[in-house]
Amino acid sequence: QVQLVESGGGLVNPGGSLRLSCVASDFPLEYYAIAWFRQAPGKEREGVACMGGNNGPTLLTDSVKGRFTTSRDSAKNTAYLQMDNLRPEDSGVYTCAVDPGSDYYYTCSWYPDSLSREGSWGQGTQVTVSS
Repeated sequence: QVQLVESGGGLVNPGGSLRLSCVASDFPLEYYAIAWFRQAPGKEREGVACMGGNNGPTLLTDSVKGRFTTSRDSAKNTAYLQMDNLRPEDSGVYTCAVDPGSDYYYTCSWYPDSLSREGSWGQGTQVTVSS
């Protein structure tokens, strides 16, 4: 069973940095596209980034370009979201997701709003940017 566990969230001042981790279990993450989403209170969930499998391209939503980067460590079966120059509007619950049910699970074609029924989500980690 596919499992994803996020960590790394916390409280940070504006302009600060955090690195989120998403550890995958029971499947080789390096071959899968993995996406990051966030949801602020009272707002809809939005896609933040998607990193293609097999060293595929990364998609970033416009508001985080130049500030957020993605990476993965295949040996640790872990994906990362490095967030720099954080802003208050970046606050929210951040969740990682993969879509093993998609024929194109290795691409970001299902991102941000076409996750199949077999899509898997982590439990989320809270990011709060505030002074």
